[in-house]
Amino acid sequence: MCGIAGVYHIDNGATADREVLERMVERLRHRGPDERGYYVDGAIGLGQCRLSIIDLEGGRQPVFNEDRSVAVIFNGEIFNYLELRKFLEAKGHRFYTRSDTEVLVHCYEEYGLRFLEELNGQFAIALWDKTNRRLVLARDRLGIRPLFYSVRGDGSLVFASEVKALFCYPQIEPRIDPAGVEQVFTTWVTIPPRTVFENISELPPASLLVAEPGKLETERYWKLCYPREGELEERSLEYYCRRLEELLDDAVALRLRADVPVASYLSGGIDSSIISTIVKQKYNPNLKTFSVMFSDPQYDERTYQYEMIKHLGTRHVSVDVDEEKIGESFSDVVFFAEKPLIRTAPAPLFLLSRLVRQHNIKVVLTGEGADEFFGGYNIFKEDKIRRFWAESPSSKVRPLLLLSLYPYIGKDARAGAFWQMFFKRGLTDTGNVFYSHEIRWHNTSGILMYFNDRFRRGFSHERVMGELEAFVDGEIKYWHPLCRAQYLEAMLFMSGYLLSSQGDRMMMGHSVEGRFPFLDHRLVEFSTTIPPKYKIHVLNEKYILKKAFQHIIPQSVVNREKQPYRAPISQCFKNPQCLATRVLDPEALRRADYFDPKRVSGLISKTSSYGATPSAREDMALVGIASLQLLHHHFIAPLVPV
Repeated sequence: MCGIAGVYHIDNGATADREVLERMVERLRHRGPDERGYYVDGAIGLGQCRLSIIDLEGGRQPVFNEDRSVAVIFNGEIFNYLELRKFLEAKGHRFYTRSDTEVLVHCYEEYGLRFLEELNGQFAIALWDKTNRRLVLARDRLGIRPLFYSVRGDGSLVFASEVKALFCYPQIEPRIDPAGVEQVFTTWVTIPPRTVFENISELPPASLLVAEPGKLETERYWKLCYPREGELEERSLEYYCRRLEELLDDAVALRLRADVPVASYLSGGIDSSIISTIVKQKYNPNLKTFSVMFSDPQYDERTYQYEMIKHLGTRHVSVDVDEEKIGESFSDVVFFAEKPLIRTAPAPLFLLSRLVRQHNIKVVLTGEGADEFFGGYNIFKEDKIRRFWAESPSSKVRPLLLLSLYPYIGKDARAGAFWQMFFKRGLTDTGNVFYSHEIRWHNTSGILMYFNDRFRRGFSHERVMGELEAFVDGEIKYWHPLCRAQYLEAMLFMSGYLLSSQGDRMMMGHSVEGRFPFLDHRLVEFSTTIPPKYKIHVLNEKYILKKAFQHIIPQSVVNREKQPYRAPISQCFKNPQCLATRVLDPEALRRADYFDPKRVSGLISKTSSYGATPSAREDMALVGIASLQLLHHHFIAPLVPV
């Protein structure tokens, strides 16, 4: 894993500045502490910092083709590089390293811009074609690895793995974009190419950007798509289970390719349990596993973690997390996330990656992707129940099914009446392609009330929805409702939040590479062909995953009640010495000038009072306000003395 950065003065005749490039790369040193590499030739400058995992001695970047007419810097892994190398050598290409990086230059020689279709990996690539004066930037299919860029007024293109490196370029000043902030406080994420910083763009997943004299264009080379409703091929459950086992086993095997030890996260849930079991039983009897344990029982899963540790006999290490540790680390979390957050869940994972690195581990496998592609989230079952309810909107019985998802609703008659009205919003608008997510987005957008009038003038709900509609595949309206919801969750929340703020950024903050077998694109493409009834059977989530792997993990783990990964929130911001708390001070709020100090003070009083039970929206608001304040503090101007 690495960090990459560069500049291309496309048409203005300027020369790339090596010193600027070095400052950009230094800003990314946490992504690659092992080596630095540079290439400067007239208008083009490429820089890279390396976390060495494959070909530790020989894999220095940039890597070139035989005549050095093609150069590449690269963040990520190409898991099928051995197969590609064998094919390319048979075609006459000559290699001088054992690294996975080198297949990129030869694949480009062989296939041109279609070379990305041959890759099984997680990557952000910058490839320079000297002959054609062409720079190609590319990002993996599911957005596992980040890539940002800025097009300057003079025609220069500046890019980097993280936004903070772009701010080292002399003409790029950090400014918060109200439109990007509004998207986060509505959909939880920014919608690519928009970010929360003005004039900074994110290259969308599965996309490439081509820059050459007189041209700068982006295009998609792959897309997540589902068969039209009624066109799904029906096969037996046994067939789908067998194929799922085959694909996941191969995905795991590929992701164990490394010249350093590979460990695994083991949360106690079915996803990481399956991955860890495959590794331990088939590939590495000495597997080391890691997990988060919470001091608060309502978030803790240690019972199931201990059960899996005993079942597998792994060498296990865990980090104990409480509210104080979350609060203390939250400033660093925002620094690496580079965007506002509305949950504290990234913080424990940041602390976990620190533990992993302390144990001299550079690579871990995790279970991300299983919930998105095999129907594991409550939002999918909620969508199914509401559609059933919509068939008879006056029914008093049908909405009671929501109690199976949110049992706390039925504890109080008044609360039950409120929640019925809450879930009834837009109930019969089932043709809306965003039906599954509208309630979540409407609830989240309530946080916008805490912004001051000046900043709110930059908001536009119509713009949010317009950019959202432009981003999603127009075919979505023809898909089964579950497929629609899965697509939105994968293309928005997974790539924009889960793989970023809880994945790449928290791991790379401590120089740890995460690998995700469930996100092998072959497995993802196969999952789109599985009938929805095998993903959610009545209201049993991830049904096919449980059926396919019930023979290798304990039944208690297979049949356990799903516990979404969450972390404490309001209690984390009570320490007056903590930076995340100090930026909530009224004077700091006035200095940043995003929020109404009076409204925020009322929120803080309510969430911090003795015996208070903040609502989910109030918790999200508190985290969102603190994180935007910290973002300003780190990247715009200090808000409090450090």
